[in-house]
Amino acid sequence: MKLILTQEVSGLGAAGDVVEVKDGYGRNYLVPRGFAIRWTRGGAKTIDSIKAARASREVRDLDKAGEIKAKLESAPIDIPVRAGDGGRLFGAVTVTDIAAAINGAINAAAGGSVDKRKILVGNPIKSLGAHQVTVKVHDDVDALVNLNVVPA
Repeated sequence: MKLILTQEVSGLGAAGDVVEVKDGYGRNYLVPRGFAIRWTRGGAKTIDSIKAARASREVRDLDKAGEIKAKLESAPIDIPVRAGDGGRLFGAVTVTDIAAAINGAINAAAGGSVDKRKILVGNPIKSLGAHQVTVKVHDDVDALVNLNVVPA
């Protein structure tokens, strides 16, 4: 089955790529979740628009990506959450929470925002204290961000 990816899928490709996958994987996973659309002969316009949107979202300049990386790694970012006795959280810290805290910390002066899909969390964060996550700022630049999960 030939598909056009609408989002980055790890191990498969980036948004705007035309990929060949097994029928069941495409029909049961990629298309229903909105990760891909079916390829057609008139899909060239769709591919162009997806690639243009992706290019506008990415931080294209490596110097700017370096500045954002330096800003992210300079100081720990506090994330206030609801917690119970013993430091256990009610739920977990999500990538949306992390993205909101990071975007508030780097603000417009540093040059943009971080997409929540570019944040890699190893294990779910379910306790108070210091944690580390990786933020993919650019294809070639990864930032290791220190988080402080504090009670609200």
